[in-house]
Amino acid sequence: MTATDSSARSAPRVALLVKDGCHLCEQAVETVRQVCSRLDEPWETVDGAERPDLLERHLEEVPVLFVDGVQRDFWRVDPARLERLLRG
Repeated sequence: MTATDSSARSAPRVALLVKDGCHLCEQAVETVRQVCSRLDEPWETVDGAERPDLLERHLEEVPVLFVDGVQRDFWRVDPARLERLLRG
């Protein structure tokens, strides 16, 4: 896992499972970056190559957004939904 923001927490609330060469992953990273930056919320990307167990389980859904360890979105991250989840 690669942290994209430093934090005192042991693990960010938001994690995004991505894989190389995925154009939807690039869009999802940008969406998550914007929302989390606006809310000052740490987040991380999870490289599917480093977590083959997750990638195998979610291969047809990548990118996959997790908030507090729960899958919340896949393919496209809805910025309004992500913000509601983080504020909720």
